Amino acid sequence: MTSIVEVNSLKKRYKDLEAVKGVQFSVQKGEIFGFLGPNGAGKSTTINMLSTINKPTSGTAVINGFDVVTEKNKVRESIGLIFQESTLDEKLTVNENLMLHCRFYKVPKEKREDRIKEVLEIVDLSDKRKQIVETFSGGMKRRLEIARGLLHYPRVLFLDEPTVGLDPQTRNHIWEYILQLKEKAGITIFLTTHYMDEAEICDRVAVMDNGEVIALDTPDALKTDVGGDIVEIRTADNEKAKAEVEANYAVDVKEADDILTFQVNQGNAFLVQLVKELSVEIVTVNLRRPTLNDVFLHLTGREIREEATSGKPDKMKMGRGH
Repeated sequence: MTSIVEVNSLKKRYKDLEAVKGVQFSVQKGEIFGFLGPNGAGKSTTINMLSTINKPTSGTAVINGFDVVTEKNKVRESIGLIFQESTLDEKLTVNENLMLHCRFYKVPKEKREDRIKEVLEIVDLSDKRKQIVETFSGGMKRRLEIARGLLHYPRVLFLDEPTVGLDPQTRNHIWEYILQLKEKAGITIFLTTHYMDEAEICDRVAVMDNGEVIALDTPDALKTDVGGDIVEIRTADNEKAKAEVEANYAVDVKEADDILTFQVNQGNAFLVQLVKELSVEIVTVNLRRPTLNDVFLHLTGREIREEATSGKPDKMKMGRGH
């Protein structure tokens, strides 16, 4: 399989803050590639550099064979962007928004009508073409943004937290359209997210934290690296129970939200033994397989939901025409 994105030792510094610390990875043609990490990890900053919004401090990045620093216009012609926050002109109609985008990206006049019909069909908005965008729901606006990002036939579609702020049902519908798009057009999708279920859809996931890629593999492989079954217990005395479990069973026990968490092999058999032998009363118990949140916890010592942002806000900002 051929790489369509190549990133080598890419860095971004803002005064005393090194937001991205020499990341290195490649993305294969046609895959869904995920950036998983909390807010402030450097995900959006990396995408800003890949999409030519921000210039790297050092390192290189090549998209569709074009350098993001020396061949900006060619890179921009090769990519589509869906932002965290809406960039639609809500006072215009659907058609006016899309025509405006066609002009920005120099879609030939004779092809604009067919392109607009095509992308609106993909996101199921064909009958809304003359509607003013400000009348749309959040989910409809996001679908329109996806349609707009496809007008110029991008080779790589960047989705930066594409479903943030949407309800679960709308999120599921958005992903139905995205996956349909991947199958129909064979577009490479580069996704940033902190939603575990979205990361599970990816072919490969890069786990990012504090400006660095700390792991990169398929979701299944990352979860396999975590280890066995996950045991979660809450006891009458967590401090005593933690010390006892670590001493008796040689496992590393983590505590968060009054829950003790650790990994074991053959979880069902272990729980029977634990209930018999633990001197502290067990109030609640849960046994499950590892998730990508467990991967992040395993790699960093904290859960991905513990989002703390420091320094420069990690958001994509971009004016029209870029």
